[in-house]
Amino acid sequence: MRNAEFDREKVLRAAMSLFMEKGYSKTSMPDLKKATGLHPGSIYCAFDNKRGLLLAAIAQYKADRNVEFSRFFLSDETILAQLKKYLDHMVSECVSGDPAKGCLFIKTLYESTEEDQEVQAVIADNVLQWQQSLADKFTQAQAAKELSLNKKSEHLAQFLMMGIYGLRTFAQSNPDQETLQALAEQLFDSIDN
Repeated sequence: MRNAEFDREKVLRAAMSLFMEKGYSKTSMPDLKKATGLHPGSIYCAFDNKRGLLLAAIAQYKADRNVEFSRFFLSDETILAQLKKYLDHMVSECVSGDPAKGCLFIKTLYESTEEDQEVQAVIADNVLQWQQSLADKFTQAQAAKELSLNKKSEHLAQFLMMGIYGLRTFAQSNPDQETLQALAEQLFDSIDN
């Protein structure tokens, strides 16, 4: 059997958007065919099954988010200023109303069952890596004396992640930009208090 030829990243991003919009369980093979342009046989050949496509989409989501995160730290601004821009970007995503701007990790965690330990483990690993990236930025801010040394960078990263997840969840029922921005400001201000 020959392998189907397709743009893997394009297919994974289409599947990712669909999983964020409809959820994994409500996404059907006809939905995936329409979104990705691949026939079910090609999906099975390339990803084994819908779950395999989800795992590949999660990996693509992580790669895309890593690139996005890195872009916020390319300027000569302080680390804290760049972290603030990153947090503001999260608020913009929350109020956009675009399901593709949501968080695939959150959506999948809400839906996954305890029996699907592989999916949960993959997401947990991705979240830990994101946490480490944030902790590294806090460590850099502390080394640059932008941030006091009275809190561990790992704790600050966990706190910020909790806040971001909280903002994303809160935005589902209250997507008012002014409210979310005020909450994000409060979150950011409490990092060094």
